[in-house]
Amino acid sequence: MKKQAKFVVGISVIVVALACLAWLGYGESKTYYHTIAELQSLKGAELTHRMRVGGTVAPGSIRHFTGRVDFVLEGEGKSLPVSYVGSDPLPDTFVDKSQALVEGRPTDGRFVAEVVQAKCASKYEAAPGGTVATSSTATK
Repeated sequence: MKKQAKFVVGISVIVVALACLAWLGYGESKTYYHTIAELQSLKGAELTHRMRVGGTVAPGSIRHFTGRVDFVLEGEGKSLPVSYVGSDPLPDTFVDKSQALVEGRPTDGRFVAEVVQAKCASKYEAAPGGTVATSSTATK
């Protein structure tokens, strides 16, 4: 009987420890999505959470420094200065006026991003005011 009690206590300790580790890991891996306007209205503990923010890269705002890249995201009439400090290279599609999604934490009026994702450029869209060839004009 004594061996069974020790076994049950040991298994219980292991299960509780694994559950605590899983709960802490889950809490750290949560990422909230906010718009730039929402981000500026957050207060208190909400600002310490890991979050994602999306917007358009402001033209002429990309600056490369040693160990970081600074740029400005714009959206909904608001702007957000961002410093990218991640170790991965920036995507090729990360250029002026591209859509970008940054993941990190806000600090002192600046968003420190560890991950930057850029949407594909709009090079596949029709040119503004362009005409599309129809079958009647293509055969002439």
